[in-house]
Amino acid sequence: MNNDMTNTGDKQTLVSSGFLMAFILITSLFFLWGIAHGMLDTLNKHFQNMLNMSKAQSGMIQFSVYTAYFGMALPAGYFMKRFGYKSGIILGLSLFASGAFLIAATTTFESFWIFLICLFIMGCGLATLETAANPYTTKLGPKDTAERRINFSQSFNGLAWVIGPLIGLFIYGNNSTVKGQKLSSMVLPYCVIGAVVLLVALVFVFTKLPEIKDEEITDKDLSPDSPDAAFRNMPLTKHRHFVLGVIAQFCYVAAQTGVFSYLINFVTDVNQEPHFEVAHGPYFLSIGFALFMIGRMSGSFIMRKFKPTKMLAIYALICCLLLPVVSIKAGWISLIALYGVFFFMSIMFPTIFALGIKDLGPKTKKASSFLVMSIVGGAVFPPIMGLIADKYSMSIGFFAPIPLFAFILYYAVKGSAVRLNPSE
Repeated sequence: MNNDMTNTGDKQTLVSSGFLMAFILITSLFFLWGIAHGMLDTLNKHFQNMLNMSKAQSGMIQFSVYTAYFGMALPAGYFMKRFGYKSGIILGLSLFASGAFLIAATTTFESFWIFLICLFIMGCGLATLETAANPYTTKLGPKDTAERRINFSQSFNGLAWVIGPLIGLFIYGNNSTVKGQKLSSMVLPYCVIGAVVLLVALVFVFTKLPEIKDEEITDKDLSPDSPDAAFRNMPLTKHRHFVLGVIAQFCYVAAQTGVFSYLINFVTDVNQEPHFEVAHGPYFLSIGFALFMIGRMSGSFIMRKFKPTKMLAIYALICCLLLPVVSIKAGWISLIALYGVFFFMSIMFPTIFALGIKDLGPKTKKASSFLVMSIVGGAVFPPIMGLIADKYSMSIGFFAPIPLFAFILYYAVKGSAVRLNPSE
């Protein structure tokens, strides 16, 4: 067995002894919700074509899912505080499966609003899973490798994002204009996803997971006059690294969702070169997600040598520099730059998450809920980016995420530092 995974005496240990099976099961959840999100970003163009929708209207697909994150994250956090991580995971999987089955059952209505409601239910499940799995992963080994551990698990999320668009190819294969059959190709994929998620839920029901404590040291073990005690008693809103982490996560998910949602529109835009057939769009999205996955896997490895904050800063700066190149219609150079954004976005979500909950002790579950709530950025931004694209062009729309990456750069350089004294 890999010593780097289990040796508890090494600060570079990825997973502590006895937690490996729990780590594998939790990592499988990252894969599952990655499939759901990878498919989601292929649906924008499909609905634009099949139901004659604008880019801004199709952006409501992301709006419905990410609004669920905002509404469900805090209740999920309270649920887990009462019943534990395992119960939260089973609840999340149940909602995930229910939403998938409802999508499959209602495609004949060809109602975009019914579809959005079903997506919202599925999104509630995804939000619950993320509220549970992200902090749980950081606790399955030494604090010093928390960022590496969550990046490693999120790498499988990236792998699933590669597969999601390939499933989207099956959905794109339906060009029927017969009433009641325009969305019929969505039935099989969502039925299969629902069944697999239910099976995983059953595995969790019959598997004993260690209930990880959020802090090994309790308040009674600390002197009332010690800086650590004062730090631990501070309300969440006084933890600057957490508050700015919530804002940074909002910015990141907003930028990520905008870039992911409109890559197919970018490569199929007839007003620029090169442009490709709509039917081939999911291939290009899958290539982007492959680079995203490689970025996460390599990022987890590179973090053995470099500080996560330094990597986050460099990656955010590179994204700020690449997006103008995407927007100037430089042909293949613009497309390559867009793929570069996919790669350099890769480590941001898990790294910001780990930095945001760092040293929060018993407040970790509640803090995790707020960080998952900040994923609502993905609801707000795609319609805005779609409006810009509808008014000007899709390439101009890619200027919009630049200020968001600029804030992440600031967070990496200054905002993520843990301060024992709130007045510092």
